[in-house]
Amino acid sequence: MRKRLLTWFSDNARDLPWRRDHSPYRVWISEIMCQQTQVATVLPYFERFLSTYPTIRNLADADENQLMRMWEGLGYYRRARSLHAAAKKMVEEHDGEFPESFDDVLALPGIGRYTAGAIQSISRNQAFPILEGNTQRVFSRWIGLTVPPTEKIAQARLWELSDKMLPRRKSDDRSNGPAGFNQAAMELGALICSPRSPKCGECPVATICHANQQGLQDDIPGKISKVQYESRTEIAVVISRDDRYLVRTIPEGVRFAGMIDFPRAGPPEADDVVGMESWLAGQLGGDVTLGMRLKTIKHAVTRYRMTLHVHLGEWNVNSDRVAEDGPMPDSWQWATVDELADMPMSVTGRKIVRLLDRPQRSLFSEL
Repeated sequence: MRKRLLTWFSDNARDLPWRRDHSPYRVWISEIMCQQTQVATVLPYFERFLSTYPTIRNLADADENQLMRMWEGLGYYRRARSLHAAAKKMVEEHDGEFPESFDDVLALPGIGRYTAGAIQSISRNQAFPILEGNTQRVFSRWIGLTVPPTEKIAQARLWELSDKMLPRRKSDDRSNGPAGFNQAAMELGALICSPRSPKCGECPVATICHANQQGLQDDIPGKISKVQYESRTEIAVVISRDDRYLVRTIPEGVRFAGMIDFPRAGPPEADDVVGMESWLAGQLGGDVTLGMRLKTIKHAVTRYRMTLHVHLGEWNVNSDRVAEDGPMPDSWQWATVDELADMPMSVTGRKIVRLLDRPQRSLFSEL
């Protein structure tokens, strides 16, 4: 099975930048970026990221706002913060070099068993097993495992199989070693052994795959619980003054923490327009009034199906808490469209900026 798989991989492997240069740093960045994100989406981000932060020290010294702006659009922004924290730890504890041992790699922020094994095997050709979405499916079909791969007993069996399948003969030939095998297994899952309608007729190991032999390829892996999405409605407010717009840095513990956003809230803080006016007035001081709706944006965030209503708003700042020309409340600031272009924002925040950047006649003709 190994021989067939590796022969297939040598002829069919995609030309990916982290395969051309498989240094631990580049493999690490690629693995983090590819979590929950398709390779085609990752490619332009990877090239830009490595051009901006070519070394661990460059990444450790990165301005967090610039780093988050660079990551914008990839989602799961905690990954970027973990990269930043891990780079700083490598500078502090490993003289800016990527750790050599598996345990030291595993101790880095944002790295678990799979990612540590992938880095060590792909970059250093060391015999560490891996198990992620693609290989879970591939290995389950190989052995005819009908138990859902997320169950504890299945996980133990699949990790055991992943380990036993690794080539053990010491060799400098990466293509026939752990580096080649682990990448080949993942590639098979990405290109051939797909979740639905796998291309068994093109599979190099179909004749020795238990699922294929028993006609179970459409039933394996076992049924995995689907995410139960919840509907959620939020309100964002566009408040302007002299071609500048009111935005804030999202506080820790809140979705998209550390990024810049327009005033935004939903239940329980703001169930409706009146609730939003009350919540925002409490944040800013003074009186807030919401006006016409500019746009409604529908999108998904983790387990939520989101509906975002974007309204114009007015802020009367004359109050005991804040004066017209006084200091802004903590975390709030005024910014022009050009300034917002360089600030890290969520996808929906960026859509609001693009809406504001249109000529006024074009903007209001849509309303």
